[in-house]
Amino acid sequence: MRKICIFTGTRAEYGLLRCVMHRIQEIQDITLQIIATGMHLSPEFGMTVQEIRADGFEVDETVEILLSGDTPTAICKSMGLGLIGYGEALQRLNPDMVVLLGDRFESFCMAAATQVCRVPLAHIHGGETTEGVIDEAFRHAITKMAHLHFASCEAYRQRIIQLGEVPDRVFNVGAIGIENIQNLPLLSKEQLAHDIGFEFHEPYFLVTFHPVTLERTIAREQFGFLLSCLEEITTPEDSNTRIIFTKANSDTDGRIINQMIDHYVADNPGRAIAFTSMGQVRYLNAMKHSVAVVGNSSSGIIEAPSLKVPVVNIGDRQKGRIRAKNVIDCKPEKEHIQAALRKALSRDFVNSLKDMANPYEKPGTSQAIVKILKKIELKNIIKKKFYDIG
Repeated sequence: MRKICIFTGTRAEYGLLRCVMHRIQEIQDITLQIIATGMHLSPEFGMTVQEIRADGFEVDETVEILLSGDTPTAICKSMGLGLIGYGEALQRLNPDMVVLLGDRFESFCMAAATQVCRVPLAHIHGGETTEGVIDEAFRHAITKMAHLHFASCEAYRQRIIQLGEVPDRVFNVGAIGIENIQNLPLLSKEQLAHDIGFEFHEPYFLVTFHPVTLERTIAREQFGFLLSCLEEITTPEDSNTRIIFTKANSDTDGRIINQMIDHYVADNPGRAIAFTSMGQVRYLNAMKHSVAVVGNSSSGIIEAPSLKVPVVNIGDRQKGRIRAKNVIDCKPEKEHIQAALRKALSRDFVNSLKDMANPYEKPGTSQAIVKILKKIELKNIIKKKFYDIG
């Protein structure tokens, strides 16, 4: 029995990995193992380990790492706790391969632990660039520690090879978030409103804004500009807009943004609502029915194009990622955000998205990943060579 261990530290990452986990469960000669950590175990961030268990998965290891702060020092301490706890978990589980996704500090620490414990590592969503955050360096460092790579489009596959990875171990499988949309249980706007307890008498924005961690102490100012613009904007029909907020992750200054969201919702009852975690089904349906996705979340870049939804992408957090034509980039300044919101709401722009293609979309992404995980030869995979282009 090949033991495949899925590592997850955030609600968003788990929402993407879930379809891979279900497919692994369906294969008789693979044992699924799960390590949950980070925000999954924090009441402040929704205690989302409960969502994993509610989906029918057994969580084999839980590793507590989060402290009560979101400063750089607190995150460094969390990383130290993670490295200790992940090493112990790997020793107990003894997996044949660990699978992780993305670029966060939790994933970076797990990647480092697999190196020391000599456990092969598979990495999903390598090769991408997010120039505004410290996660950019973490992602490429994970690529150099990984032995198997699942890229979301061909340009990123080529970048992984450019980083010295052997082409035979680098696969363009598409983005697994698109598969979630293709398999999405569709909710009407009325069903969604009833499900989340929020009436949609007017159009609404879906807003997610995370700190830009390579920029110092400006989260309050940038998010303040966004709130001011949302307060003033109206649709072309002169109707007011409502707002669904999803809260920030445990990044540096994330608490500042979440406190501002709480204050705004308290001051605007009935017009705005906030969620620590909506869950994948409700979040994607909320995206589908929104007039625009606003903020700086990767879901606006990767998933929203498949739903033909306009996206206002603010600032540099997602700088460097390939974009579909639904994405309107703007500076984190009031006049630029206002102009981008007006463009996103314009009929001409919305109509231009009807035939739009998503560069991250490929059929059968999770099936392709699991097929490779099942068949890849593990003997000597731990010994890597640097691939020189040309």
